[in-house]
Amino acid sequence: MDRYDFLAIEVPNAYLAFPMQTFLDPAATVTMAEISPRVGIVAIGRNEGERLRRCLSSIDVAGAPVIYVDSASSDGSSAMAAALGARAVDLDMAQPFTAARARNAGLEALVAGYPQVEYIQFVDGDCEFEPGWIALAIRFLDAHPDVAVACGRRRERYPEASFYNRICDAEWNTPVGEARECGGDALMRRTALTGVGGYNAALAAGEEPELCHRLRGAGWRVWRLDAAMTIHDAAMHRFRQWWLRAKRSGIGYAQAWRMTHRRPDPLYRRETMRALFWTLGVTGVSVGAALLVDWRLILLAPLLWGLQFFRLARRHGQAEGALLLIGKAAETIGIATYFCRAIGGRAGGTIFYK
Repeated sequence: MDRYDFLAIEVPNAYLAFPMQTFLDPAATVTMAEISPRVGIVAIGRNEGERLRRCLSSIDVAGAPVIYVDSASSDGSSAMAAALGARAVDLDMAQPFTAARARNAGLEALVAGYPQVEYIQFVDGDCEFEPGWIALAIRFLDAHPDVAVACGRRRERYPEASFYNRICDAEWNTPVGEARECGGDALMRRTALTGVGGYNAALAAGEEPELCHRLRGAGWRVWRLDAAMTIHDAAMHRFRQWWLRAKRSGIGYAQAWRMTHRRPDPLYRRETMRALFWTLGVTGVSVGAALLVDWRLILLAPLLWGLQFFRLARRHGQAEGALLLIGKAAETIGIATYFCRAIGGRAGGTIFYK
C-alpha cells in the first residue's frame, strides 16, 4: 500500500462526504513534472537560521516558484533564501508586522510573477515539509473542486526537548476530515484565496481561522487530511516564551471575535469568554461576595481555581493542567491589550515569542 493510501480508509465515517475513490484512481495521479508549474510556495520567517534552510531545502517539487517573505531578520535569512533559489521579499517594518501581512505579500508576489499558479502552499519558516505532502494535497484538491484548503499533520521536531514542545505537538494533532480552520501550513486554491481577498493583514493572530471563516461563508470547504505535512521546530524552552505565546493568543481571540461577532458562527467567542471567566469573572465574584456577604468568601476564587486545576490535571497531567490554568491570565492580558489598543486607535503588531 502506498504510504498515503490509508487516507481513503482511516477517515471517520462522518467525514466521508467526498468520493474518495476518485482521489485514489491511478489515472488521476499527477507527476512532479505536471505539478511544478501549477503550485507555488510562500514561506515567511524572522531569524529562523538553520530552520529556514531546512524548510526551503525540503521543498520536493523541482521548478516550483518559491517566495520567501522576511520580517526584519538580522541573521541574513533573505540572502540565505535567495542562495537556495527563492525570491526574497523584505517587509517594510515601518508598518505594523503581522504574519497575515507577510503571507499576503508572498501571495501578491507569487500571483504577479507566476499567474499560471493554481495552488499556493503556505509554510512557516520554522517548518520542514514531509516528503510527498505537496503532491498528495494537490491530488486531493484536484479530485475535490469545492475544497479550498488542504492541511495535514504538523508535528514537533523535538517534542522531548521541553514540556512546552510536547504541548505544541499535541496541539497540532487536530481531528481528521472536514474542518473549520487550518494553521499556518496549508495548501490553498488560488482562485478561492484571492476571491475572498486573501488574509486579513490587520489580524495579529488567528488569521488562518478568520480566512477559513470567510472561505466557508463563500461556500468553500476546508479539509484536514490524515497525512504527514510538516515538521515544526517551536524551540520553546522557557516559561516566558509560553506566556508570550498565550498572550498573543488572547490578542488573536479578541480581535477575531470582534471582527466576526456579527457574522453567523463568530470566531473565538467561547475562548474569549472562558479566559475572562477564569480570571476577571472568578476574581470579581469572590471579591463581590466578600464585600457584600462575608469576608471569608474571598477564598472562593482560590477554591474555584483549585477545583479547575484538579479537573485539568486529571485530564492532562499536573504540569500541563497548571500551565493551561495560568495561561488564562496571559490570554486575558492579551484580550485587554487588544481592546485598549482598539479604544485608543492604535495598531498593534504580532508578539514574537522566539
